Amino acid sequence: MARERRLHVEQTRGFRFVVGWGLKRSATVVPAPLRYWQYRPAGPTAIAFVVLVVGLWLGAFAWVGGWPEVRGELPLALIAGLSVLVLSTGRFTVSAHGMSFDVAATRTEPARVVPLLLVREVRVGRPPEGWPKPRRRGGWWPGRTRVAVRHLADDEAGGEQAFTLWVRDPEDVAAALGVPLER
Repeated sequence: MARERRLHVEQTRGFRFVVGWGLKRSATVVPAPLRYWQYRPAGPTAIAFVVLVVGLWLGAFAWVGGWPEVRGELPLALIAGLSVLVLSTGRFTVSAHGMSFDVAATRTEPARVVPLLLVREVRVGRPPEGWPKPRRRGGWWPGRTRVAVRHLADDEAGGEQAFTLWVRDPEDVAAALGVPLER
């Protein structure tokens, strides 16, 4: 499993986070194309944090200087808040060897990669009874469909794990993961 994780990290490191921009200039070997990728918008925690901080920021200026100060500070506060949300955007990536959830400007930790060999089932919708409690990997987004993925855990205890994710095309995700899609 360690080999699969290392190969996934090597393949994804060759690409920029903004996939349409192509390979990194520092890539010395052209990696195989990614099987599937999509962006995951910032989660509810990041959104709540941004709303709270921008609200406190503007509230402080309103308290000190009134409406004219708020108008002057509003563009900067909104740009700063939007920047935090953009930088909190993640990417779900499936390579030829595994899948991972990346955030811009960070390196993928091999321990967080799920090798494709461990994926057992992909279903449209919520996970059925009998599955392990799934982790939520991103929230609803317009035009996306929820899928549930069940995979083996790669630890001493073994067992199974699951997660749910909202994707553009469930058939493409199942094909990239190498398992049939169940409805």
